[in-house]
Formats: sequence, C-alpha cells, structure tokens
Amino acid sequence: MFVSNPFALLAQFLPPLVMQVYALLMIAAVVVGTLADLRHKRSAEFFAARRDKSRLAAQRPLGGGETAALALKTLAYEVAASGEFCRWPRRLSHLLTSYGFVVYLVATLLLVFAYPTAAQTPAVLVALWDLGALMVLVGGLWFFFAQRVDVAHEGRSPWRLMRADLFVGSLVASVAFGLLWHLAQSMDLHAVATEVLFCLYLLFTTLLFVTVPWSKFAHMFYKPAAAFQARVEEANGSSDLPRPATRRSIEE
Repeated sequence: MFVSNPFALLAQFLPPLVMQVYALLMIAAVVVGTLADLRHKRSAEFFAARRDKSRLAAQRPLGGGETAALALKTLAYEVAASGEFCRWPRRLSHLLTSYGFVVYLVATLLLVFAYPTAAQTPAVLVALWDLGALMVLVGGLWFFFAQRVDVAHEGRSPWRLMRADLFVGSLVASVAFGLLWHLAQSMDLHAVATEVLFCLYLLFTTLLFVTVPWSKFAHMFYKPAAAFQARVEEANGSSDLPRPATRRSIEE
C-alpha cells in the first residue's frame, strides 16, 4: 500500500527545494540546540573535569589500544545494545525506538535529497521509511504507556506529562502523523485531509527538533560519552563508584 515517495507527491503544491531547505534547517536546529544545551548545563566542562580527575587518580595508565577497545565495548554494549537498561522490556522498547529512528531519519534524508521525484524512488526505500516510523511508534508508545519510571514504578497516570516527556511525545506524534499522511496519500483521500495531516506532521517534527535544549534529545550524545568515561575510570582504577555486588557477596 505504501509504495510512493510521500515527499515527491508534495511537488503538486510544493517544490522539492522547500522540503530540502526545511530538512537542513532542522539539522541546524539540532546542532544549535545541542550546543546551547552543552553551554547551559556546562556538560563539556563537566566531562573535561571528570577526565582530568581520572588521570590524576589513575592507578595505572591506559594505552591507546586499550582505550580503543573500551570505546568499541561502549559502542557495542551501551550504544548498540542499550546495555544500561537491566529490564528487557525497557531495553527492547528503547532499541525499537532508537533503531527505528535511525532508519526513519536516514530514509527521510534520502527520500528528500536523493529521490525528489516519485518516478525514480526505490520501493525498498519507501518501505524502510514506513518500517522505521512503525518501529518508533511501537517502541515509543510502549515506553510512554508502560516503561516510564513514574508510570511503571510510581503508579502515576501515563497521561501525566512532564518536560522530560517532550522528546518521546513529539517523536511519537511526528511519526504517527507522518504515517497517517502517507496513508492518506496512498488511499487518495481528499486533498484537504491530506494537507491537514501533512501540516500536523510538520508541526510535531518541528517541535521535535527545535526543542532540543529543553528535551532529552541531546542525551543520545551525552550517554555514550558518560558510559565510555565510566569504563575508562574502572579500567585505570580511578572510579569512585561502588562496585556492583556479586551473588556471593549478597549471600554472605
């Protein structure tokens, strides 16, 4: 059913250049927002101070090869497998959202920049756009209604919204209206309904990217850095975190 490039069909009332400029503006919004978040929270200073403190307190120096191995472990465990989440439902919802977002984002950029006309768009790329959006929708809704800490452990209503929910909420709304807009195109619904869905898609997509300084969007860049630094500190003996309890120590 979803076989046409949804952005190419916009050429009926918008030239491809408009969406290309819009995509570039959203990329700029993420860069500027992340830098603003770094400056406001002084995260770069924190990581620099933490790194200097680790070097001074290190019980043994780490070679370049060992440091590279730690970086690869961080990428394989914390980044690729979301290993920081102990409970598999929370991890799975996070993985669905993360990988779905990557597939959806890459497919979007290719559809907008590389294949601006419907005639030359590979069907597999359109399918990946829809699949990525569906993965985000499933993982995001699962997290939103069942895996959030205040919902899963504190018994609060899933409809109770906080600023921390801005990222996942706008992301889920963006892909949801994107899929509905594509469905409306595929079913050849009335032009007004299709245009309304497209406007809602743009609204929540814009909200997702321009609210980076106030949402958890930038955390996807911080968490790998923090995980890598924690591995370095544990390896060089400078970590001030308590070691995880083993089963034997718990029984004793």
